[in-house]
Amino acid sequence: MTENRDPRVIRIRTCIATRERKPDTELLRIVLDPEDEKRRRLVADPSRRLPGRGAWITPSVIALELAEQRRAFGRAFRMSTAVDTGHVSAYLAATAAGPDIVRKTEH
Repeated sequence: MTENRDPRVIRIRTCIATRERKPDTELLRIVLDPEDEKRRRLVADPSRRLPGRGAWITPSVIALELAEQRRAFGRAFRMSTAVDTGHVSAYLAATAAGPDIVRKTEH
């Protein structure tokens, strides 16, 4: 007999900054940039499709700063060198600002 698996399975992940356990739909996956030859630049992976080891973080600038203070990225990616979080910071700032929508109302 075959099992019917729900393709929308929600997994529980731990935020590397706050250490809170949350559904993966509430966290942002971060990976090492596959195009970075030095393997130090981190990129946001909101679609959760990029290859490689991922780390999960609460999608806020505060959580990013906390993870940097705790050196959580080094542990998560098993690295002893500093990482570049510029792309992730820019992504979080852009999502926090929200879309620039100008709505017109008709009277």
